[in-house]
Amino acid sequence: MSNPSVHVLQTGLNPVVADGASAAVPEGGEGFGPFEVASCAIEEVWQRLADTPVDVLVVHGGWEGWTRCASDVAVVLVAPVPSVADCVRWLRDGAQDIVSPDELMQPSWPRRLRAAVERQRVRAVTRQSFATDVHTGLPHAGQLIEHMSHLLALREREPAPMALLVLRIEGLATTMARLGPEAAGTLRRKVAVRLRAGVRASDVVASVGEDAFAVLLSLIDTPADADRVGRKLLGSLGETFKVGGVDLAVATALGIASYPADGTQPDMLLRRAAGLAASAPATGRAGYANRLERGDMAAANDDDLR
Repeated sequence: MSNPSVHVLQTGLNPVVADGASAAVPEGGEGFGPFEVASCAIEEVWQRLADTPVDVLVVHGGWEGWTRCASDVAVVLVAPVPSVADCVRWLRDGAQDIVSPDELMQPSWPRRLRAAVERQRVRAVTRQSFATDVHTGLPHAGQLIEHMSHLLALREREPAPMALLVLRIEGLATTMARLGPEAAGTLRRKVAVRLRAGVRASDVVASVGEDAFAVLLSLIDTPADADRVGRKLLGSLGETFKVGGVDLAVATALGIASYPADGTQPDMLLRRAAGLAASAPATGRAGYANRLERGDMAAANDDDLR
């Protein structure tokens, strides 16, 4: 069975070398290919990564922006005479390999290129296994921060508003106490499904705590759109959930952080939205669903809190 094609993007080449881009990978490659090679200027890298499939980015020269690509594609750096300290630093920053210009024409180059791609794929799978919530399949906070970092890097060049919503859920602890951990896990999964169904495919829903979810609205027209989506999600979570034949209800508190008004860094936006959700009053049904979170007195007016 033949290997799938490896999509190679080179950047940092001078125009003369770039004209011979196909020579970046010797023909044949002893079965490690096939390779599809393209070149672009450094300022075009982000657009090419967004528009075309890329497995490995080969960086010629001293462009430091490659570190923001290293979580998505394999990065191979071409450096004439790198020091040991530089090599260690680049590898720790996420590069999969460092080669000299002469090594690009060696018979071992196709093997090293394929190895870099495979190492990147293994790293991505490993990272995903540790970055995913077991019950919901949603990314954890670390994965959300990483995604936001890449998105905000694009926003620096193409300014556009975006927003991060954090929804704090009341009712999970009571479900755990009343029906057990399996039921609580099922309820979390159903909350996640309802959130995912309430936003666009391009938006990101993440688990950011045992009782909290985040929704990244990657592109909005105005900050008011975030409020509208937040109200929609609150309404959706206000409907009961059926778990094991039992109707369960949750109450939800909402916090919204807008970019760039509330911050320009991922952790800053997450702290802002989470802080607002922590201090905001929860809306929805009370009753047994959130008795442990709010206390028995808050459960007395169940009908009034719908």
